[in-house]
Amino acid sequence: MSIPFYQKYHQHYDRAYRNKELQSTLSQYQKEEKRKSAVYSHGSAAYTLGSAASHHGSAAAYRHESSAAYSHGSAAYGLESAAYSQGSAAYGLESAAYSHGSAAYDHESAALSKKSAAYSLGSESLSKRSAAYSLGSESLSKRSAAYGLGSESLSKRSAAYSLGSDSLSKSSAAYSLGSEAYSHGLKDSNIMIEDRSYKLSPKAKRAKQSLLSEEKENKAIDYVVPVFTGRQVHVSGITDTEEERIKESAAYIARRNLFATGEGISATRVATSSSAEEQYEKKSRKVAIRESAERLALKKTLEETEEFHRKLNEDKLLHAPEFVIKPRSHTVWEKQNVKLHCTVTGWPEPRLTWYKNNVPINVHTHPGKYIIESRYGMHSLEINKCDFEDTAQYRASAMNVKGELSAYASLVVKRYKGEFDESYFHAGTITMPLSFGVTPQGYASRFEIHFVDKFEVSFGREGETMSLGCTVIIHPDIKRFHPEIQWYRNGVLITPSKWIQMHWSGERATLTLAHANKEDEGLYTLRVVMGDYYDQYSAYVFVRDADAEIPGAPASPLDVECLDANKDYVIISWKQPAVDGGSPILGYFIDKCEVGTTHWSQCNETPVKFARFPVTGLIEGRSYIFRVRAVNKAGISIPSRVSVPVAALDPADRARLRSHPSAPWTGQIIVTEEEPAEGIVPGPPSDLHVIEATKNYVVLSWKPPGERGHEGVMYFVEKCIAGTENWQRVNTEIPVKSPRFAVFDLAEGKSYRFRVRCCNSAGIGEPSEATEATMVGDKLDIPKAPGRIIPTRNTDTSVVVAWTESKDSKELVGYYVEASIAGSGHWEPCNNNPVKGTRFICHGLLTGENYVFRVRAVNAAGLSEYSQESEAIKVKAAIGGGLLHAAPSPPYDITVLESVRDSMVLGWKQPKIIGGVEITGYYVNYREVIDGVPGKWNEANIKPVSDRAYRIHNLKENMIYQFQVAAANLAGVGTPSPASRSFKCEEWTIAVPGPPHDLSCTEVRKDSLVLLWKPPVYIGRNPVIGYYVDVKETEATDEHWRSVNEKPNANKFLKISGLKEGVSYVFRVRATNQAGVGKPSDTTDPIIAETRPGTKEVEVDVDDNGVISLNFECDQMSPESKFVWSKNYEPIEDESRLALETKGGKSKAAFKDLGEDDLGIYSCAVTDTDGVSSSYTIDEEEMKRLLALSHEHKFPTIPLKSELAAELLEKGQVRFWLQAEKLSGNAKVNFVFNDKEVVNGEKYKMKVDRNTGLIEMIMDKLEDDDEGTYTFQLQDGKAKNQSSLVLIGDVFKKLQNEADFQRQEWFRKQGPHFVEYLGWEVTADCNVLLKCKVANIKKETHIVWYKDEREIMVDEEHDFKDGVCTLLISEFSKKDAGIYEVILKDDRGKDKSKLKLVEAAFADLMTEVCRKIAVSATELKIQSTAEGIRLFSFVNYYLEDLRVSWLHNDAKIKYTDRVKTGVTGEQIWLQINEPTPHDKGKYIMELFDGKTTHTKMLDFSGQAFDEACAEFQRLKQAAVAERNRARVLGGLPDVVTIQEGKALNLTCNVWGDPVPEVVWLKNEKPLLADAHCILKYESGKNASFTITGVNTIDSGRYSILVKNKYGTETSDFTVIVTPVIAQSGMAMHEPDVQGYKLNTITPAKRKKTTATSNCHKEGEKEVFVKPHVEEIIATEETPDPNEILIVEEGDDPEGSWQAAKEGDVKSTVAEVILHPTGSLDRQEEKSVETNT
Repeated sequence: MSIPFYQKYHQHYDRAYRNKELQSTLSQYQKEEKRKSAVYSHGSAAYTLGSAASHHGSAAAYRHESSAAYSHGSAAYGLESAAYSQGSAAYGLESAAYSHGSAAYDHESAALSKKSAAYSLGSESLSKRSAAYSLGSESLSKRSAAYGLGSESLSKRSAAYSLGSDSLSKSSAAYSLGSEAYSHGLKDSNIMIEDRSYKLSPKAKRAKQSLLSEEKENKAIDYVVPVFTGRQVHVSGITDTEEERIKESAAYIARRNLFATGEGISATRVATSSSAEEQYEKKSRKVAIRESAERLALKKTLEETEEFHRKLNEDKLLHAPEFVIKPRSHTVWEKQNVKLHCTVTGWPEPRLTWYKNNVPINVHTHPGKYIIESRYGMHSLEINKCDFEDTAQYRASAMNVKGELSAYASLVVKRYKGEFDESYFHAGTITMPLSFGVTPQGYASRFEIHFVDKFEVSFGREGETMSLGCTVIIHPDIKRFHPEIQWYRNGVLITPSKWIQMHWSGERATLTLAHANKEDEGLYTLRVVMGDYYDQYSAYVFVRDADAEIPGAPASPLDVECLDANKDYVIISWKQPAVDGGSPILGYFIDKCEVGTTHWSQCNETPVKFARFPVTGLIEGRSYIFRVRAVNKAGISIPSRVSVPVAALDPADRARLRSHPSAPWTGQIIVTEEEPAEGIVPGPPSDLHVIEATKNYVVLSWKPPGERGHEGVMYFVEKCIAGTENWQRVNTEIPVKSPRFAVFDLAEGKSYRFRVRCCNSAGIGEPSEATEATMVGDKLDIPKAPGRIIPTRNTDTSVVVAWTESKDSKELVGYYVEASIAGSGHWEPCNNNPVKGTRFICHGLLTGENYVFRVRAVNAAGLSEYSQESEAIKVKAAIGGGLLHAAPSPPYDITVLESVRDSMVLGWKQPKIIGGVEITGYYVNYREVIDGVPGKWNEANIKPVSDRAYRIHNLKENMIYQFQVAAANLAGVGTPSPASRSFKCEEWTIAVPGPPHDLSCTEVRKDSLVLLWKPPVYIGRNPVIGYYVDVKETEATDEHWRSVNEKPNANKFLKISGLKEGVSYVFRVRATNQAGVGKPSDTTDPIIAETRPGTKEVEVDVDDNGVISLNFECDQMSPESKFVWSKNYEPIEDESRLALETKGGKSKAAFKDLGEDDLGIYSCAVTDTDGVSSSYTIDEEEMKRLLALSHEHKFPTIPLKSELAAELLEKGQVRFWLQAEKLSGNAKVNFVFNDKEVVNGEKYKMKVDRNTGLIEMIMDKLEDDDEGTYTFQLQDGKAKNQSSLVLIGDVFKKLQNEADFQRQEWFRKQGPHFVEYLGWEVTADCNVLLKCKVANIKKETHIVWYKDEREIMVDEEHDFKDGVCTLLISEFSKKDAGIYEVILKDDRGKDKSKLKLVEAAFADLMTEVCRKIAVSATELKIQSTAEGIRLFSFVNYYLEDLRVSWLHNDAKIKYTDRVKTGVTGEQIWLQINEPTPHDKGKYIMELFDGKTTHTKMLDFSGQAFDEACAEFQRLKQAAVAERNRARVLGGLPDVVTIQEGKALNLTCNVWGDPVPEVVWLKNEKPLLADAHCILKYESGKNASFTITGVNTIDSGRYSILVKNKYGTETSDFTVIVTPVIAQSGMAMHEPDVQGYKLNTITPAKRKKTTATSNCHKEGEKEVFVKPHVEEIIATEETPDPNEILIVEEGDDPEGSWQAAKEGDVKSTVAEVILHPTGSLDRQEEKSVETNT
């Protein structure tokens, strides 16, 4: 293993204080059978009061009173030698002594013993002056040291230790450190001694003793000593010197380490023999070698101990208050002043409170009576003009965190009855101090102390030697009574040291600073004490910084102190320097050095800014000194003055050392054996809390556990981040020994929790309760800047600077003041040691120069910002200053404001002439008037009062008094005013308030002024609720007083308007309460309403930084004039919201944060002028205006015409743009995307047009990673602006999709494309028209229509007229629902458009169609039929989706067989069969299109009903006739073609009622029946026509005529007889679209034609779907009967006949008419059958 760094150069530490190498030198344990006890002797020599030390290197003679001593370096140990041995052992039969680590060290002849022990077999004799170590045995002397537990005698000045010894043997066996021979009477019996050491196990175990053996020499049986608990008895006296305290610390550490671990404790079983005779020992060679080695070890140990003592020191601790000088009691005469003094020390600095008879003294309740001062630890209570009531016991109570301490003093006030005038005892009357006291000699005396040749304000530099001196003259001079000379710095008593030397020659006192440092700067006071009286003189000493070793480096820190120290760390604190070298201080380095060495090591790797730092890695028990260095960017400062040495000990250890002092390495430890308990695991610590937290470290503190066994405990500290349970051990390698610890390496800004575990040899205990979450960061904020810097003149070389303290500042160390010659910009520190007050005298200034000052506060967190600069002040004496000043004139108009039984309150007006400087106060005198005779004037106040109202106490009730007042300024006290009129001192009992007072006018203008006043002192029985202001012209009588305000004014000011220019006015004020209006005040002086030339008003201004300020300028100022700002006419004292700045004749009141709290009237008045003043009112509207203007100035913006917007360009590019109203040529624009600046490149195209203010950025395409915030940042000089556009989420997706769509559209539009996509329109004919608008069309462009992905055949070519394509759908219905698509295409590309007419879209279309149909409905009409009456209306066409309902007289019609409704074609009707009169009324037809109901109404009554019914009857009869009319029902063909020779038989049905007559005609001539032509008429129904054998002459036109009484009907048919043809073919006339043509049809031909037709049908693969809107019109044509059929030869007549018989001949001509828009009109076919 490598040696730790702190042991590489301090190996002696490891040997002396690490338990593993701390070995015992000699031990012995003797067991007594009857009594079991152990005696531990810690050192062999006992310190006594009169011990003397032998000198180094010579034999020492010991006195009778001294104990054994050891002389370091002595070679001969004879008669005069000291009996000190290291490792020697004398073995007694019944005794055993154990020595561990004891050593004796003689420093300047002091006797010390370390690791020595004297053990006696039976007795040990020390002679009177020697230790009696000789070769032969000698008898014990009279005063020898006897050691024995059972000894019956103990000498007076020695310590005897023995175990079980019954008697002292006559002879002694002594072993000397340098002796080589034994006693002359050595016996044969020898005792061989062997000593072996064994270390104890860290865990306590039960000791087991071995059997005693007395066999061979050099053999011993070892015994392991258990861990003991001990009680220590100190026998040394109190040690006061630093060296002795060092030795106490070393002794304590050694003892504690011994018992804490148990290492190094050993004992040896020694074989012994005893007899009543003298005992002798024989030394073996082994023992001699060991003794020599032990001597060398002892010498080295002593040298190490001496080195350690030089390093060990006591640290400076917090301590409770302590009175260095207590207040003394006084007996004084009445009317005298007395001052009680005391000086208190303590850390932290105690706070002192004065009590009178245990009641705190409040200086504010008794103004001018008490004056309490505290300065640098010196406190005083001054009581002015003592009277009998001041006789009391006074107590000074000092308190800090460590406790409270009080000191008492009594004051007895006597009344003098001698010949002296009382006025001699008044303050300020005599210059000789009147202090009578009792001297130590017991007689009363009065001393006069004068300081001659005094030291003045001094200036020095670090490292120089400075001397302060003063000659003291004391009268009377008493030879036997010498003065006590005391020196104080900042009120703290100074003690001589290596830095400070003091000298008193009997006449002159001097103080020398051998090596001045900034810590030495301060107020030095020389106090000369003579008995009970003292006098003092003070002057300030300034110590400037030494020159920096590195140019620009900061000054050195100061006041390095140790705030807290224990075994594990020491917290170092310091003060920041006033000079930073021109650049901010980055932090500080802390260095440490062991006392006694010169090696400095740096404690922190990185600079720390916080002025406190825990230093770890210290060696327990050693003393250290520390220093601090500041660092900035230029370099490191010179080190500070080193701190006071501090020892790495726990406070409890130091307190134990102080409370129980002992000589080092001596004393008694009485050890009793106890039953060692098994190892106990310690419990958890308690009361764990954070005592300090900064951003660099956290300090924890806790209490040790209650359950910990007999062992010492150590600690492991654990941490975890708040909110988690991930605990990490902080000190993983070395446990903490103290119950406090500093934790480093924490992340700033995070919260942590901490807990602690205890550990000992038995194991590690449970953790303590975790602390609350602690945020890592500086809890202490940097103080705020002081405010209101006010410089005042002092001397020709000094200025008094006062300021208001920093608000809400914690742990304030003090203030630094800096001065600069006005306009130079070069600042110099006025003090290098922070001052704690708010007032400081800056010395060393140049006379006649103008200086400005600034102040900054400092605490451990750092230095505040600089305060605002003060106004410039010229350095010159306070009084005079080159101007002629005079005392003020007398005040006037003295009046009584309140009167009670023993006091009265006076008021008066300011003098008309103030003498050129400001009035500093007033003095009031009073006198009694008895029977009109005035008495002697008495002073009412000793100190001047600043207000123009004063209460005079201790008056006599019902006595008449007169008063006078005198004003004072820097030039002196002016002439008192004439005696006032007489006032009676009596209790006022009136209910109304007294008069207001101190009226004054300000802001006088030609038509207005502001009147100010103070409230009445006497308020009456109820509080004052308001005031009335009265005004009148100066020359007017009292009847002309008029009230300005009708209602009471709650304020103590009022602006009076409506005055006449040039008129003189006077004013008065009356107060009112619930009881009524009180007495009016005294009138003001006459005021002329006029605006004087040069009058200026307060102006509001908003600067470029947005600071709102009120500005006032005055050109009538005198050198002593000042600007006084007020809010609501109350002086502004709190500058937290308003910063006041005055330069020359201009004053500015700047608002720090204008808000609602700042609303009010702000006025500014200039002192020492003729009423120069003005005001400005800030109301809520004005505040809003100013705030808006401030924001505009503070953050000037570039006005924008339009904010940042995004638009899409033709090709799908995204254009971001904004437009500013105006841009200069220097305007700059930053384009930012997601907080990252983007530049012009391939992706972004940017352009800035400074002429138009247009800024744009174009992106070709929006990718997914372009989602975010786009910002244009504009800067044009100081003006800035920015505009952002957030494209995130749906907004971005929408823009991205639109850009993609636009890009696709652009590509689409490069070819034929749709301008307007496919849509629908319902025409006026109720047809649906699908249309779209196209563009970029050329001749080759094709358009194709599809429905449900099937092409719609359109014969016509689209001409694209007007760029519109249409598709007309007639009679639109449900079967037309579907998805329609139209495609444009040519060689440039294609485009398509779809229209979905399904579901909701189809429903909407059908609703519109139905609406159009309903709108197209005609008015209702009446039609009479044979069955009844029909009401009908025509529509363009009818759809089932159009719902039809009928109403009769507003009631829905119920349909029956008589009343029916229906639709026929385009007719919607209502049929009323057999109408009756009940069917009259109003009929309404309702047509509902799905959304709207359309109605048609008809009034079917009156003439309309009658006419319809008449027509119905007529048609009914006509229908009967038509129904019974004779008619041919059917059966006859139109044309009959038959071969010649065949039989022709035609039959038809006839009908009629009655039975009709039948007549046959041929060529319109009656045809008579014969054999060739047979005519039959059977049952009145069937008529037949038969020709048995036809020939050509039978051809012709035949008719059948049927008739009865109702009518006649004729049916015609044509018979064509063809001759017989020889060929097999048959000539037939076939109808064609172009007419009839003759074809010869053979069976082969017919078959071939049929096959061809079939092939054509099979070959058709494309199926054309023709909409039902297609209209097909079929017409029937009959061959011309005149045509002659041509029959080819060879045709089979039988086949032809058979073909004629097989079926019907059908002639069908289909005509397809295509609508121009592409629709198909389809007509039904009609067939005509001919039966043969």
